[in-house]
Amino acid sequence: MAKETKRVLMTGAAGQIGSELAQALRAKYGRDNVLVTDVVRPPAVLAESGPFELVDVTNRSALDGLIGKFGADTVYHLAALLSATGEKNPQKAWDVNMNGLYNILEIGRARGLVRIFSPSSIAVFGPSTPRERTPQDTVLGPSTMYGVTKVAGELLADYYVRKYGLDVRGCRYPGIISHLTLPGGGTTDYAVAIYYEAVKHGRYTCFLREDTRLPMMYMPDCLKCTLDLMDADFARLSYHAGFNVTAMSFSAGELAAEIRKHVPGFEVRYEPDFRQAIADSWPASIDDSAARAEWDWKPDYDLAAMTVDMLAALRARYAAGTLGV
Repeated sequence: MAKETKRVLMTGAAGQIGSELAQALRAKYGRDNVLVTDVVRPPAVLAESGPFELVDVTNRSALDGLIGKFGADTVYHLAALLSATGEKNPQKAWDVNMNGLYNILEIGRARGLVRIFSPSSIAVFGPSTPRERTPQDTVLGPSTMYGVTKVAGELLADYYVRKYGLDVRGCRYPGIISHLTLPGGGTTDYAVAIYYEAVKHGRYTCFLREDTRLPMMYMPDCLKCTLDLMDADFARLSYHAGFNVTAMSFSAGELAAEIRKHVPGFEVRYEPDFRQAIADSWPASIDDSAARAEWDWKPDYDLAAMTVDMLAALRARYAAGTLGV
């Protein structure tokens, strides 16, 4: 009988996904059974709602000591430098993304951890990858250091599954959109910022072209996807560390038009920067049939439903004075 998760440690908890996933895990396993960590202190609502420790994932000794002391049997490893940030400092991106993951896998192997989650990204794809309905099995030719580390990370994690029987799982996240937490240096960040600016100022300057179409997912679906994959029967999985997942695809212009239905007069200017080249190397849409077949993945939100929910939540925050300036 498979062992069950009882104590969870998360890295990268101050990030966009980590900060919300941590709360979902605490709701599931109990506040005292989920230790969140990062190199910086997360928002007070997270740091004060359960155990928190500062730790650098490139320091294996410190990380191993923390996992042992807490008695963690499962790790959600979200610490990473994202695509745009990684291009500004590729050496650090390699160090954090690869050495951090290697440390987690080695600790997992030595301690016999029940399960490890290590997310991948659509950044594994590149200019030579089919752009429409990108298959699960296809050419991986990333053009960013972030993408390089995610390809290597998938291969390394799958190796630990085969070689050591370590249960490592991950999915290739598309762009993630949230009304609670700002993103942290990714190429799809515009799809979050545009909602904030629509509510605050009624205008936005986009760093991608109007016709740039990318796969996206709303945060509730991201959390659902992650938890469902971790709860899936291992025997059903033929893939492990790199499942394609998606919920919707839209262009920057299509997103602006959807927002305009609810914010009349919303103005968007398009001034592409270095992130345009990164976006152009990524898929426009994803085939996630393997995830749907192997662990019954199915999103709840499309563009219209997400936009209604995002704007309602952000307007409430704006009225309460908690949206910033």
